[in-house]
Amino acid sequence: MAKVNDIVRFLNSTGGGRITRIENGMAYVEDEDGFEQPVLLRECVVVDESKPRLTAYDRPAIPAPSKEEPKPTPQQPVVEETEGGEKLNITLAYEPREIKHLNTTTFYAYIVNDSNYYLYYSYMTRSDDDGKWTTWSHGIIEPNIQVLLEEFDSRRLTSMSRVAVQYIAFKQDKPFKLKNPALVEHRLDTTKFYKLHCFHDNEYFDTPVIALDIVRNDVPARMMVIDSTDLERAMQEKRRADRPTHKPVQKHTKEKNGIIECDLHIHQLLDTTAGLSNRDMLEVQLDKFREVMDANINTPGARIVFIHGKGEGVLRKALLDELKRRYPHCEAQDASFREYGFGATLVKLRK
Repeated sequence: MAKVNDIVRFLNSTGGGRITRIENGMAYVEDEDGFEQPVLLRECVVVDESKPRLTAYDRPAIPAPSKEEPKPTPQQPVVEETEGGEKLNITLAYEPREIKHLNTTTFYAYIVNDSNYYLYYSYMTRSDDDGKWTTWSHGIIEPNIQVLLEEFDSRRLTSMSRVAVQYIAFKQDKPFKLKNPALVEHRLDTTKFYKLHCFHDNEYFDTPVIALDIVRNDVPARMMVIDSTDLERAMQEKRRADRPTHKPVQKHTKEKNGIIECDLHIHQLLDTTAGLSNRDMLEVQLDKFREVMDANINTPGARIVFIHGKGEGVLRKALLDELKRRYPHCEAQDASFREYGFGATLVKLRK
C-alpha cells in the first residue's frame, strides 16, 4: 500500500509523482512541476521508495538552451490501439466506496472510454425540479482508459435525477473516421443507490456498479431532445418582434356622414409584408379591428364600416367571430353596396 512520500505512477492513466498527503482514500500526488493531483489511493503503484523527497523548490535550475541548440521536441505518449477500438464504446458508472454501507458511503463516478479515440467530454447533472444543468467534470480522455469524474455523498443524489454526457471524438497525428458528436441524457433512479441488488458486475470494474451506456458500438444510447414546444414558442415571439411597425391609427380611419370608416387592406396597415405569413397578416388586421372597436366602444350609437375586400371571406369571418366573442352587444351587417361594393361590413354599437 502506498504511503506519504512514496513515488508512484498511476495504474489506469498516464502520470505520477510523489504522494504529499492521503485523505479519505484519495492520494494527492505532486508531479515534477510541483502541481498536486488527486487520485484514488488504490490507483497508485509504488515505483521508488529510496529517493529523498524533492519539491519544485528543491530541483536545480536548468539553464535555458542557447540559440544554436535546437529545442527538444516533446514526445507524445504512444497510444496503443485495440482491434475493436475503431467503434466508440463509452460507459458512465457509479461505484460505492463501501458497498456494505450504502446508506452512509460515498460514491465514485467514472467514465470509461473503450475506444481508440480521444474524447472531449462534459459530465453534467440536474434535478427534475430545476431545468438548469451543473457541470461536475470536463476535459479530454485518452483512448482505452477509465477516468474518475468525482466523489459525492448521498446528499447530492437529490439533484441527480438526470445525468448527461456530451462528447466529441478525435485522434491525434493520424487520419481517422469522423464520429458524430453527441449529447446523451439518462434519467437516473437515485433510489437504486440504496439497494444492494441494483449494483451489478461489469466488464470494466472489479466490484459491482450502476452502469449507464453512453455509446455502444458508435450508437448513442439516449440522445437529448430539445422540447419542440419551447422552440415553437420562441419562434413565434421572434416573428412578432420582427413584424414591421404599424402606421398610426388616424391614417386608416376617417368619418363620413357620421360613419367611421376603417380600411383593413394589409397594404394600408403595413409598410411592407416581407417575411410575414398569411396568419401573421391576419393577426395584424385583427389587431387593427380591435383598436378601432376599443376606441369607440363607449360611444353608443356609433357606426363603423370595416373595409376588408371580397377575397375568400377569411377576414370577414374572423371579424364576425371577434364581434360575437368580444363585442356581443354590437350588431353587424353588410355595408352599403353602392358605397363599398361587396367588401365591407357595417358594425353598429347599440345605444
